[in-house]
Amino acid sequence: MAAGLGTRLPGGCASRWPRGWRLAHAGPAARLQQEYDAVVIGAGHNGLVAAAYLQQAGLRTAVLERRHVLGGAAVTEEIVPGFKFSRASYLLSLLRPQIYTELELQRHGLRVLPRDPYSFTPLLEDRSPPRSLLLGHDAAQTQRQIAQFSPKDAQAYPEYEAFMGGLVAAIDPLLDAPPADTAALGQGSLLQRLRALRALRPLLRAGLAMGRQLPRYYEVLTAPISKVLDHWFESEPLKATLATDAVIGAMASPRTPGSGYVLLHHVMGTLEGQRGAWGYVAGGMGALSQAIASAAAARGAHIFAEKPVSRVLLGQDGRARGVALQDGTEVRSKVVLSNASPQITFLELTPQEQLPKDFVQRIQQVDTCSPVTKINVAVDRLPNFLAAPNARDGQPLPHHQCSIHLNCESTQLLHQAFAEASDGHPSSRLDPALSLWPMIELCIPSVLDPGLAPRGCHVVSLFTQYTPPVLAGGRPWDEAARNAYADTVFDCIEAYAPGFKASVVGRDVLTPPDLQRIFGLPGGNIFHGAMSLDQLYFARPAPSYSGYRSPVPGLYLCGSGAHPGGGVMGAAGRNAARVALEDFRRL
Repeated sequence: MAAGLGTRLPGGCASRWPRGWRLAHAGPAARLQQEYDAVVIGAGHNGLVAAAYLQQAGLRTAVLERRHVLGGAAVTEEIVPGFKFSRASYLLSLLRPQIYTELELQRHGLRVLPRDPYSFTPLLEDRSPPRSLLLGHDAAQTQRQIAQFSPKDAQAYPEYEAFMGGLVAAIDPLLDAPPADTAALGQGSLLQRLRALRALRPLLRAGLAMGRQLPRYYEVLTAPISKVLDHWFESEPLKATLATDAVIGAMASPRTPGSGYVLLHHVMGTLEGQRGAWGYVAGGMGALSQAIASAAAARGAHIFAEKPVSRVLLGQDGRARGVALQDGTEVRSKVVLSNASPQITFLELTPQEQLPKDFVQRIQQVDTCSPVTKINVAVDRLPNFLAAPNARDGQPLPHHQCSIHLNCESTQLLHQAFAEASDGHPSSRLDPALSLWPMIELCIPSVLDPGLAPRGCHVVSLFTQYTPPVLAGGRPWDEAARNAYADTVFDCIEAYAPGFKASVVGRDVLTPPDLQRIFGLPGGNIFHGAMSLDQLYFARPAPSYSGYRSPVPGLYLCGSGAHPGGGVMGAAGRNAARVALEDFRRL
């Protein structure tokens, strides 16, 4: 799994942490009880959010996590001695503002480090120095940057942001409520029909909020993002930079219909009142999970690591009655919430005979194809980009705090990389004339959070695509394949920032199969399933089961495989807890 290059600590890197540093679970030690009101499978951020709300409402709640560390994909781990990585997810924006305040996460230690500027796209071109595009919250400065490539685009950019902001504002309320149970509208009881009608209100409000712009917003949600961006802009570096948010984490091209929604999903967050802003979590993403776990534990929840669940227990009436652990221990409960993926929850943990065949087939057919390989890199100096050379004293410059987009000179490059991976070949530039390097989002969180690395050193997060889950010819992702792909990525970075390869202290390479094995992400998909229109809202994870309830009474889905989908948002956990509480009170 980890493709290490050794653990050298050069003279400039002074280690300050013991090799075995890791996150422990929050709260005082608790003994696992035989019975609870609620059991949550998995201590991903959604599971921890659900547990905090359940416990706050008075339900005795336990969280059972398979791994040694809490947080699911939102974890901090020391893979190279002295370097603390946000090993999977690495930025924060989408977490619902209600969760910040209702769970008092700041009081429980959460500290977010906003970024401004936030996006940097250096170019490879035959001029010295090459140009680059730097985007930030200073509107005038951003327009000046865009004007290098197109004065027309510079003028259009504020209008584009206002347009997209209007769509985000219209859709935002849909994130905090379950989708309506459309099946109940036609054949449910009177109470179920009334409940379904009430659930339709946010959808109707969203439509009304769009007003006259509804046809244009419909196009954003359904069209290829390339078509949408071509309408607004003419400069390729700007369009490619914006298009990365439409394809990141998705086995899709900017030319794929519906890719516009994925872009929307990535700009609908808020950070310290700034719409669409992304930031680093001080201490890494695991510190966010620790804060949520601390909030849950402070309310009385019991949280356990290294307690893998093997199956959901059912009563004679077919209701979920708790879980069994891999060691044979049984933990009884009145409700069970699963933060695991729909595939693990319903195809591995739930007795198949208790599920409708059509439902099982739907879960089996969920598109989980992932293009992502995450590479965590320890370096002994800052990358030095040709388009923005480092200061003489080696101190970070504004662009170092950004999401740095490489191989994003044009949307055509992104499409070519996608097409290559669709044939089972990881994006590569074996022939420089082909321009098929991977799409890379490079982040250096230690620029704003120096405690993540030894003095003088940095941690680098490389979110790369496109890599197929299975290589051409059915070849597996073995160590040789991992290293070959990582070397290709490093060659790409070297072209933009000479000296990068020589700065590498160690690396951790996570291909789609690694992401599935370690974090339980189906197919390595960071969203627990593609965020395509056929797998959203009413259809997530399956039609008629989008409201967190499952075919098994008392069993609820509370992870990213449920509405509103992936990202460190917490909405699925909060919404599922509210639905489970509503049912619990009727028991």
